[in-house]
Amino acid sequence: MKKDLPENKVEDMAMAVVLMSETPEVKNWSVYLVNMKNVQIDNVLISSKGYGEKDGRQVKTSVLRHFLGDMPANSFKGVEAIDPEVFGLTNEYWLSYYIDGTIYDKKFIFLPESIVEENLIRIPLVNKPGVMIK
Repeated sequence: MKKDLPENKVEDMAMAVVLMSETPEVKNWSVYLVNMKNVQIDNVLISSKGYGEKDGRQVKTSVLRHFLGDMPANSFKGVEAIDPEVFGLTNEYWLSYYIDGTIYDKKFIFLPESIVEENLIRIPLVNKPGVMIK
C-alpha cells in the first residue's frame, strides 16, 4: 500500500529559526518557512511541537498548527515566535503543501542545542541571521 504511493520529494524548502532583534537583555526569535522554489505552493500547513528532557524530566510542548495559505515563488512567511527556553528541546516542524493538486510533506527537526551562535548563517530571502534546515 505505502509502496504504491508516489514519492513526492520536498526540495527548495527550508525552515529557519531567525534572530529578529536583540538588546543586551533579550533576543527575539521567530520561525520562518522559506520557499526557494520558482513556483507557488498552496494550502501550506505546519504543525509544531517540542519535546525532550529538561532539568532531568521529560517535557512536551503543545502541538500547534499554523495555516499559512498560499506562498508565492521565492518568498518567506513567519510561522511562530519561539522562546529561547525551548532551544534545549527537540523542536519539530511538519510541513505540508500542494503544487498543482499534488501534496508534499516533510518533517524538519531542530535538535537540542542546535540553535546557537556558532550555527548562525544569513537566511536566504529573509536576509537575517538564523539557523536553517533544508
